[in-house]
Amino acid sequence: MPPTKKRLYAVDAALAGFYGPKPPRERSDPLDGLIGTILSQNTTDVNSHAAFAALKRRFPTWERARRARASTIAKAIERGGLANIKAQRIKDILHQIHAERGHLSLDFLRDLNMEEAGAYLRRFRGVGPKTAACVLVFNCGKPAFPVDTHVFRVAQRLGWLAEKSTPESAHEQLQAIVPPEIAHQLHLNMVAHGRRLCRPSNPKCFECPVRRYCRYFREAFRGKTAATGATARGASREHRHAV
Repeated sequence: MPPTKKRLYAVDAALAGFYGPKPPRERSDPLDGLIGTILSQNTTDVNSHAAFAALKRRFPTWERARRARASTIAKAIERGGLANIKAQRIKDILHQIHAERGHLSLDFLRDLNMEEAGAYLRRFRGVGPKTAACVLVFNCGKPAFPVDTHVFRVAQRLGWLAEKSTPESAHEQLQAIVPPEIAHQLHLNMVAHGRRLCRPSNPKCFECPVRRYCRYFREAFRGKTAATGATARGASREHRHAV
């Protein structure tokens, strides 16, 4: 069974208490967001941000990038990895938007409902549910819920996903249950949680602020919680002061 709204709010509050509240960001250019998110695929944040900055320096406007050769774009973004693939996708997207809209802007997405805006973005080659959701939540102010590897792992361990779920099906499942008003904050704090404590191997379960709600914790440490509870509470307090 999916978690109740009460459980979702409780996990959101516990993670926000641990990692800090995440107020909505000021809206930014959706086309910038789309290109930046494509550059973030299969690389680190540091590398993708550097690639995006280099791209903007080389092409002050997206029209200049649209008119450039894919190889020139690739050279600008090479630090982000998979430069040739990403460069061709960026060029194709810019051409497609220009052909359909007559100019290079995705600002109109803000006036569409979330389903329509998401469907438009997913038409582009290389844009899947996660990339589309990132643009919608971070650049359009819509209550989308992106699912990256960290969110997927945390949601699985909490017991929020059906057995044998895939990252693609997880988008649909979590989007359907996460209350819109907490989507932005819960996403960011689940990413932080997956990076710091809920790791792929050797997760730090006894430091976890949501272990009381976690199916993985109950199954992995059944009968061991009482002896280590005090240590876990102390570790959590120390971590909150350090963050």
